[in-house]
Amino acid sequence: MSGPPVKTTVTRARELAVTVPPDGSGPRPRPTIRNVAERAGVSKSLVSLVLRGSPHVSEHRRQAVLEAARDLGYRPNAVARSLVEGRTHLVGALVADLHNPFYAEFLDGLQESLHGDGLRLLIGNSQWDPAFEDEAVEAFLELRVDGLVLLGIPPTSETLIEATAYTPTVVVGERDIDSALLGGVDIVVDDDQLGSRLAVDHLVELGHRRIAHIESSCSSSGRFRCEGYLVAMRRHALAPYITVEQGEATEEGGARAARSLLTRDPRPTAIFAVNDRVAVGVLSAAAELGLRVPEDLSVVGYDNSRLSGTAPISLTTVDQPRRAMGRSAAALLSDRIGEPGKASRLRQVTPQLVVRRSSGPIEA
Repeated sequence: MSGPPVKTTVTRARELAVTVPPDGSGPRPRPTIRNVAERAGVSKSLVSLVLRGSPHVSEHRRQAVLEAARDLGYRPNAVARSLVEGRTHLVGALVADLHNPFYAEFLDGLQESLHGDGLRLLIGNSQWDPAFEDEAVEAFLELRVDGLVLLGIPPTSETLIEATAYTPTVVVGERDIDSALLGGVDIVVDDDQLGSRLAVDHLVELGHRRIAHIESSCSSSGRFRCEGYLVAMRRHALAPYITVEQGEATEEGGARAARSLLTRDPRPTAIFAVNDRVAVGVLSAAAELGLRVPEDLSVVGYDNSRLSGTAPISLTTVDQPRRAMGRSAAALLSDRIGEPGKASRLRQVTPQLVVRRSSGPIEA
């Protein structure tokens, strides 16, 4: 008496668990495609057709299946679907530093466009650590992502080079690409040298001569911005005033570099920072030293992040259109997923100067 009846009762309880609220003894089992079919009064194969978006299903039955799935809280098995389709519809984005507002805003544009192409975004933060980079990419590959976006990260490690060999990849903000190893990788960059020239030209027009630059060499963008600064200073016959201070690409790094610059004699009257985070650090250091901005010191950043436009900061900065870059990266990646054999392509966007209250003429 104890054998079969108990088994039947347990089996029946499991079948009912998808519709009966849990009794507190444990989590409710996930509904299956069989449960959806039973609720809708159709076959499992028809449910599969509906969930795959097949046009060969009547509207009446389609609605019955979708309603049953909603009622049961059914979620398709993405792993099983990917095995059937040979695709996961996932894209892995590896970001150098999520604390940088530019990267976060770029991801907004990227995600919006990928969503329109039926792709979902997974994000990993490397924190400028090669070990984290490799771990994140390995995780993406284990999930069998359809494509990779490397944001501020050059594919130079063995893991990244191997990943790009068989995974459609777009690199954003980096030019350090070995075409011999990475012939099929697409690139989206800002014209960093032009952006730097815009910043220096603006400060020169305001009458500044002692214009210093805080550089960060952790990325090729930082190096190109420094080269643009050097070219612009020489073009204005200001080579004797060239001053480059190395710093980390953070607020703290900007503050340390600014303290070093602003305690020299003579000190610079203007500082062009490699990005907005560094520029905010410069503003903080200037306040600590009792310097007024822009009366005693003009400050220009790069990126035009949302933070730079807030009233307390009002930072003059170079705008690189991050959402447009995100959309461009998404378009290149979707295209490459469809045709992996395409030759490498480069998309370069044009920056613009945004003038706010942090820059002004030298007081007489």
